[in-house]
Amino acid sequence: MIVDPDVVGLSRLQFALTALYHFLFVPLTLGLAFMLAIMESVYVMTRREIWKRMTQFWGVLFGINFAMGVATGVTMEFQFGTNWAYYSHYVGDIFGAPLAIEGMMAFFLEGTLVGLFFFGWDRISPVKHMLVTWFLALATSLSALWILIANAWMQNPVGAAFNAQTMRMEVTSFNEVIFNPVAQSKFVHTVSAGYTMGAMFVLSISAWYLLRGRNIEFAKRSMTVAASFGLAASLSVVVLGDESGYTVSENQKMKMAAIEAMWETEPAPASFTLFGLPDVKTHETHAAIRIPWVMGLMGTRSLDEPIIGIASLVDDAKLRIADGIKAYDAMLVLRENKDDAQARAILAAHDKDMGYALLLKRFIDDPRKATPADIQKAADSTIPNVPVLFWSFRIMVACGLYFIALFAYAFWRASKRRLDGRGFLRAALWSLPLPWVAAELGWIVAEYGRQPWAIEGVLPTALGASSLTAGQVWISLGGFVLFYTALAVIDGYLMVKFARKGPDGLGMWPKQPDSIPVTAQTA
Repeated sequence: MIVDPDVVGLSRLQFALTALYHFLFVPLTLGLAFMLAIMESVYVMTRREIWKRMTQFWGVLFGINFAMGVATGVTMEFQFGTNWAYYSHYVGDIFGAPLAIEGMMAFFLEGTLVGLFFFGWDRISPVKHMLVTWFLALATSLSALWILIANAWMQNPVGAAFNAQTMRMEVTSFNEVIFNPVAQSKFVHTVSAGYTMGAMFVLSISAWYLLRGRNIEFAKRSMTVAASFGLAASLSVVVLGDESGYTVSENQKMKMAAIEAMWETEPAPASFTLFGLPDVKTHETHAAIRIPWVMGLMGTRSLDEPIIGIASLVDDAKLRIADGIKAYDAMLVLRENKDDAQARAILAAHDKDMGYALLLKRFIDDPRKATPADIQKAADSTIPNVPVLFWSFRIMVACGLYFIALFAYAFWRASKRRLDGRGFLRAALWSLPLPWVAAELGWIVAEYGRQPWAIEGVLPTALGASSLTAGQVWISLGGFVLFYTALAVIDGYLMVKFARKGPDGLGMWPKQPDSIPVTAQTA
């Protein structure tokens, strides 16, 4: 049966909205946790009360964000059963294990450490409390690791194979799943982005206090920590992002070609298109400004290896579809007779391409009856939305370079004890949303760029959806939008409320008048 495109599209929209919303909280949790650990370490080493108050105040904002992250993450995971039932059936043996480990870490390890962090200040020694905070920071990163291992397997499905007996994918090497090179690069890049977000959060809110003449010493110390940590994190994002791009060029060549809008294969080393207007109809990039060699060096780490263009990859997809039809036919024979040795041999020889044959299910009921025109349509469907990926990637990179410049400047001013320039403080304040923009665009590049695959080369997204009606998905989508909107309002209200109150308003710091200009304060 040909899948209902409305059900698939709505299910994708629902998961995208919930995932993007959940990802508003995850990176900030990662970044703030390490900021808290650094601040509390300074308190334990110096025993200066201000550092304890800093840890407690930023901990309040961390707690609000952490609670929202947990609430949105739980509902997102349920969608694998409600909206993506066949996906769960087909690859659940692999995908379920890291997801289960992450769930246990998030609810048991992180939950326990968060409780100790908030309620242990007067119950355990300062050194033990500091260790709790460091363990909390590590636990948040380890929780993210298992999610990224699961996600990386969707991008690069290693350590698994199709089982003709069960008619689904099963693990052949859990070590390969865990140590997937895509997982490693995604983890360090994502965690570094979270650290950058946490640093920007502290930097921006501290800048607001300084502009208002409040909590001067508190804010300046916070900015100094944020500037140092943020500079290291933002540099790591760019360096580790380059490594992530290299793994993409190795394992997801169509995604890489779409990010670069490389319609045809260029002679090595390929140039990088700094600016351009991709045209999906003519397969051209108008007004292109290119930097020679850069893309080849980034994508292949060589001067003689080309980056394959979209047209060549479509031709390759047609060959793989034709090859996959043989595997599909053998699979159907084995469903009727699991002892058919000839069919088993054919499947073993061609099963790597069976996912490509499944792309035809969007267009015809039986891939074995596909015409050359059907195969062409299926091959063309492997091209993701080029303009979206092209611009998402470039805006994300531009944000990353801006973060390096801003944190480097903040670090320089902090080292000179000159955190009182109003122009700098305004720039720091108004930069607050940019890490979220960059993080969401990065997620779009990673997930939207994988389409039309739920599992790269194995399971098309169109086949992973549950057997629902469009009306049923509309109801759940509407419910999620209402629920998440309510959470957004609550989260925004609480974060703004407590940030405005500040440590003085929460009784953590002596009251100061709002009228003192920042330029009158000493460093």
